[in-house]
Amino acid sequence: MLYHLHDIQRKLMNPLSLWAQASSELFSSPYSPLSYTPFARRMAAGYDLLHRLGKHYDKPEFGLHTTTIKDVEVAIVEEQAVVKPFCTLLHFVRQLPKALAARAADPKILVVAPLSGHYATLLRDTVRAMLPDHDVYITDWTDAKLVPLSAGPFHLDDYVAYVIEFIQHLGPDVHVISVCQPTVPVLAAISLMSTAKDPKLPRSMTMMGGPIDTRRNPTQVNALAKKKPFDWFENNVIFKVPSQYPGYLRKVYPGFLQHAGFVAMNPDRHMNSHYDYYLDLVKGDQDDVEAHRRFYDEYNAVLDLPAEYYLDTIKIVFQEHRLPNGTWHVNGVRVAPEDIKSVALFTIEGELDDISGSGQTQAAHDLCVSIPKSKQKHLTAMGVGHYGIFSGRRWREMIYPQIRDFIRASA
Repeated sequence: MLYHLHDIQRKLMNPLSLWAQASSELFSSPYSPLSYTPFARRMAAGYDLLHRLGKHYDKPEFGLHTTTIKDVEVAIVEEQAVVKPFCTLLHFVRQLPKALAARAADPKILVVAPLSGHYATLLRDTVRAMLPDHDVYITDWTDAKLVPLSAGPFHLDDYVAYVIEFIQHLGPDVHVISVCQPTVPVLAAISLMSTAKDPKLPRSMTMMGGPIDTRRNPTQVNALAKKKPFDWFENNVIFKVPSQYPGYLRKVYPGFLQHAGFVAMNPDRHMNSHYDYYLDLVKGDQDDVEAHRRFYDEYNAVLDLPAEYYLDTIKIVFQEHRLPNGTWHVNGVRVAPEDIKSVALFTIEGELDDISGSGQTQAAHDLCVSIPKSKQKHLTAMGVGHYGIFSGRRWREMIYPQIRDFIRASA
């Protein structure tokens, strides 16, 4: 019922949002007499803010059409390397000219994006920074409400199986980078491949801001998952997809609930951000206006998670800690990180991360005891929060160069 009410509310808000957009243009367009009236800027700014608060945000585009290699602009073409019901493996193909033909041998990167409410485009800045030096692939997860019920369920074990399939498709010279939530299934996938002595093991695995062991410095997110009994999540946040979507009757954790949870973690920050946006519109500070729009176009675009996957994650990762306890079995095989011997490990945490607490990602080193110390590295990025680990100035200037050098050393 809640999902239906949300859809009704969205349909009711859509005309209001469109009206607010048109009203904003009436008070801002140089061709409108209203734009020359007193308080026109304030009226235009208020209507613009109302429009953005009420509009629906669709899945954004990556929009990565070019990169620059050795001062040469190189075109980028998105290709679908592997298509699965719940995920598409995207390849950012660099159209290298003859002068740069040798760069075709650049390290191959598999970026495993989170399936935790936002689209893979949240990692746009991550991919953009890596394109000049690497051949980049990324997991583009599908909104569960768009996956027909006939495709079957999608569990955390299936996520692990997808990662293994993608690594095998790209291996054995691929380097895997996982951001936030996928650090757990990626570590499981590489553990299982190591146990099976898979010849297509990756060269390295870089894990950024993930919940390997949430018992270390638990955050507000971890505390909620631990405080509520498992049945509470099953009975209160899982809903069936309404009939107007391809995934009709599929059980999901709706993206709008996830988004509400994100906002509730820092409501003052978001209120201040929107107020600053209003003031920037009034002042005509277009750089800050565009920065706000880019961030919230991404932040407000959310997808539904398959119920099985979400509930598995709550139980296995946050409540029972099966990975660090050594009690996690995938398709009857125990996940044994101690079997990993040849894959280099780099863990990265943000000092100010309020989603994955300090030490939670670094815990991977305590589990991967068979990896030589010479192939292990850890970085705590000072002054960096969760999103700053993979986007923004500190990502580009402080974190990415170390990842690039680590990958080169592990090739």
